[in-house]
Amino acid sequence: MDAEKAISDALIKAIRRLPDKASELIHEAAVNESHPSGRLVLEAIEKNIKISRETGLPLCQDTGMFWCLASIGRDSRVPLSRVEDAIINGAGKAAVDGFYRKSIVADPVYSRGNTGTNLPPVIVYESIPGSDIILHFLLKGFGSENCSGVRMLNPTAGEDGVIAAVVDIIREAGGKPCPPEFIGVGIGGTMDRAAVLSKKAFFHPSDKELADRILKKVNELGIGPGGLGGHYTALSVSVIEEPTHIAGLPVAVTVNCWAERMAEIVFKEGEI
Repeated sequence: MDAEKAISDALIKAIRRLPDKASELIHEAAVNESHPSGRLVLEAIEKNIKISRETGLPLCQDTGMFWCLASIGRDSRVPLSRVEDAIINGAGKAAVDGFYRKSIVADPVYSRGNTGTNLPPVIVYESIPGSDIILHFLLKGFGSENCSGVRMLNPTAGEDGVIAAVVDIIREAGGKPCPPEFIGVGIGGTMDRAAVLSKKAFFHPSDKELADRILKKVNELGIGPGGLGGHYTALSVSVIEEPTHIAGLPVAVTVNCWAERMAEIVFKEGEI
């Protein structure tokens, strides 16, 4: 298998076509939204999805920053450097062939000169059982990423505190992240680990009951599609939890706009 091409093909598809589940949730919201302005926004989103699918144009002009969770099988004999090269080169090829907008600056504070390649990607590594190598990508536009956040709660905050923290982050975001949103919540670890978990949650959610409670409270905010009012501020919430210190309760939230652009590529032993 040409690993770089497989990655590139998946990333080009991701900016042109939403996952089926995301499209289904958007359609369900468009049918059921009672607020007239919110319903118009959802109908426009559905039209946008159709045009993108038919023409191959990106779903949004902000084609995003490449974020990759690289899950490496403990029995894999592939050098990590080869995996990293495949990710970088495959993403670079996608940026050219898929007409990604060049959105990455090399120096975040001073010159903010554009890299001109939409690279480098952000790569997080983890080990998993077996020998497969699984790459999960998010394409993070920053209208939504800028609305993500972390709250370091007291250890006694409990479930109500977690829900309140997530709702507060979404309330503060208002209409800026182009709702309706897809929300990832990471709980536990340290501050930085909770942030990683909040993105991993889109692929490996672990607490559906809490996710459903958060979704209900978020939608009670009434921000609605496009921030113009309505029930569907968020379409889904995904939660993942890990152990943490006795003195803390880190909670991180990653916000994805309605264009939930994701990709998964699985490589068997010897395919990369």
